[in-house]
Amino acid sequence: MNDSDLKKDNWERNLLEDLVLASLNEQRRARRWGIFFKLITFLYLFILLFFALGWLDDGKVRLTDKHTALIDLRGTITADGMNSADKINSSLRSAFQDKNTRGVILRINSPGGSPVQSGYINDEIRRLRAKYPDIPLYAVVGDMCASGGYYIAAAADKIFVDKASLIGSIGVLMDSFGFTGTLEKLGIERRLLTAGENKTFLDPFSPLDPVQKEHATKLLREVHEQFIQVVKQGRGDRLKNDPEIFSGFVWTGQKSIDLGLADAMGNADYVAREIIKAETLTDFTPREGIADVFSKRFSQIIFNILLETGWVIK
Repeated sequence: MNDSDLKKDNWERNLLEDLVLASLNEQRRARRWGIFFKLITFLYLFILLFFALGWLDDGKVRLTDKHTALIDLRGTITADGMNSADKINSSLRSAFQDKNTRGVILRINSPGGSPVQSGYINDEIRRLRAKYPDIPLYAVVGDMCASGGYYIAAAADKIFVDKASLIGSIGVLMDSFGFTGTLEKLGIERRLLTAGENKTFLDPFSPLDPVQKEHATKLLREVHEQFIQVVKQGRGDRLKNDPEIFSGFVWTGQKSIDLGLADAMGNADYVAREIIKAETLTDFTPREGIADVFSKRFSQIIFNILLETGWVIK
């Protein structure tokens, strides 16, 4: 093969390689633009859905007509959970401030929890009821409304129950364990240094001190009395004169009505329809912000798409 033929062959091969490379680049560019427009379309459709449903930053659905605001309080009342005073009170404020709210239902299914958090919620309900006197708040009990749950419910205008609901447990407890002698039997030496004669208050590895026991009992009595006064303030003359009401017992729904701890039978739908006269329920229950949920999921979707198309290297 002479030089002329060799040059021609190299030229044809280079041209072919350039054409193939250009074709691949064009396909890759088209695919990337296709992905880009798909993402834009997905985001656009989500925004349309977002506004169509009336979602706001707090994740609640807003309706344009009158409605009954619903807030669910489910589970133990704690300072760092979904039933914290911060979250529940924020939802309560949003519900009362909504111009279309005709009434608020606090649907409770809780065994209780922190008396402090319960007290905060009780106080906020009273404040909001005084600020918005035309908007009633009703507590609707599910399976259980006990201890701290009832502490909160006592602030409601009325309490509705099911006949099988468990209501009450108006009492306070402090529980622990005693491991006196356990370490000695295991051959373990405990080295505990304190400053203050009662710094070992209710220490599970020390014998129960009578003085400390009496102090703990006094604390419980004080908190119990606070609980009793909150219930009396909330229920007023509806309470029957029965000392067992504050003994820590729980009662069925029907018995709680007889004792004045509750007012009537009824679920959330019934209360919204027949009592508040605004049948549509709008959920104001605190939950993880939709912006946070969407951000996490959308970011993962984008990353997976880019990973599959070679835009990012794992």
